[in-house]
Amino acid sequence: MNMQAPSRLVARRSPGPDGESIITLAALAVGGQGGGVLTNWITAVAEANGYRAQSTSVAGVAQRTGATIYYIEMCRDTGRQPIFALSPSEGDIDILIASELMEAGRAIMRGFVTPSRTTVIASTHRIPAVMEKVAPGDGRADGKAVLDAMGISADHVVAFDMETVAKEAGSVISSSLLGGLAGSGSLPFPKESYEEVIKASGRGVEASLRAFKRAYDCAAGNETPPQPVAPVAPVPVLAVPAKLKKAWTDLQDRLSRLPAPVQEMAGLGLKKTVDYQDVAYGSEYLDRLEQVAKMDSAPFKMTEAAAKYIARALCYDDILRVADLKTRATRFARVKDEVSVKDDQVLMLTEYFHPRFEEFVTTLPAGLGRKLSRSKGVEAFYTKHFDKGRRIRTDKLGGFAMLYLVSSLRPWRRKLMRHESEMKHVDAWFATVLRVAASDKALASELLANYRLIKGYSDTHARGLSKFARVMGALEMLEGREDAADWMRRLRIAALDDVDGEALDGALATVASFASAEAA
Repeated sequence: MNMQAPSRLVARRSPGPDGESIITLAALAVGGQGGGVLTNWITAVAEANGYRAQSTSVAGVAQRTGATIYYIEMCRDTGRQPIFALSPSEGDIDILIASELMEAGRAIMRGFVTPSRTTVIASTHRIPAVMEKVAPGDGRADGKAVLDAMGISADHVVAFDMETVAKEAGSVISSSLLGGLAGSGSLPFPKESYEEVIKASGRGVEASLRAFKRAYDCAAGNETPPQPVAPVAPVPVLAVPAKLKKAWTDLQDRLSRLPAPVQEMAGLGLKKTVDYQDVAYGSEYLDRLEQVAKMDSAPFKMTEAAAKYIARALCYDDILRVADLKTRATRFARVKDEVSVKDDQVLMLTEYFHPRFEEFVTTLPAGLGRKLSRSKGVEAFYTKHFDKGRRIRTDKLGGFAMLYLVSSLRPWRRKLMRHESEMKHVDAWFATVLRVAASDKALASELLANYRLIKGYSDTHARGLSKFARVMGALEMLEGREDAADWMRRLRIAALDDVDGEALDGALATVASFASAEAA
């Protein structure tokens, strides 16, 4: 998105005693994006054009793998020794480069973007931050709000997906960010000067030049930037062995007998459960779904919700599932694409695991797991010797074989303690749904959707279970009310809105207040 035509305004700071002006530039880059390379290129361009330049960096570790602020000051070489600042100041930045959309938003919040002064050059692609990932629901920040803020806060904005430009050129984002800077016209240097600096770097020159040139044209308005494409969730492609073909065909026949509005979602749920476990597990999924369908009527909204959330409930995250996903060929292909690994490069991939005592015992056979979970001595021994973070190199045979062995335990999943406890929880939830559906289908649909509160494993799973229990606990106060479904939905939204649960506390207090008033 190129929000304005390129500006050719250069220096905006008041001139010094000899008429020289200092240009200030800050670049915010996430770890691994080549922020240091970009800084060196910009400094080299400035010096090649008769400018003095100084670059510094302030490392940060609060977001993702670390967001670093690179800072450059430059001025024309007049023979005098300039005094440059070592770090950026609020209201004192001429050019702000952000390697990811939310980094531009954070720069605005920190006061690095000033109306009538600052040119913002930002890539609009997203790398979810830690807080976005740990949110109970959809924690993604609003990218449009950041773009709107950039348009208000900056003097000039050049914003488009520079990550895609770099990938399509076979390069990294530092090359396209440099092209965006050159194409914006914010610095008084010719395009050829930037290209000479890239050539002098001696590594990946051709790919870097391709990314630079396309980004330059996009920033200068000579070419249409890459348009955002809505992500499409992958549909599992099942390779069914010959001996299971008939069983799979029978499941598809049952699927075709479900109400037409439900079949698409049910088909995805069926593939998910079979891919997760086996054909028999898919049959269990359809057994539950058919019970709901018999109680429903057009337009079958309750059955559609059941098709989605029953599959989610049955396909819980455990160590076996994590190991399975991390050893799939599709994951290696996705990682290679994300980090732009070329055919002549070697990908090194390290997985981080921290299996707590709870994860260990629940992965054992149910009887043994229950016995060990009650032993304080075993727990103390495990905590002392094994409760620590472990890094496993899945690009090496030993690490890959270790995880592959864990994933191969899938046929025994039904006998494990974790499966036993999960199914008890699912059975209780589903029985409640069926009971409520007999009198209030809208409320039953909301009870089905409450399962989205539960996700992940370890601490994340425990927090989700706690919120789920609190929201479901309000059923007794709401059941029988005309607005019961609406209030159940509000409670779930409150639980999804914040990690700490303060919004849920307030919503539950409201429900309790009117329930008590009506009882009185």
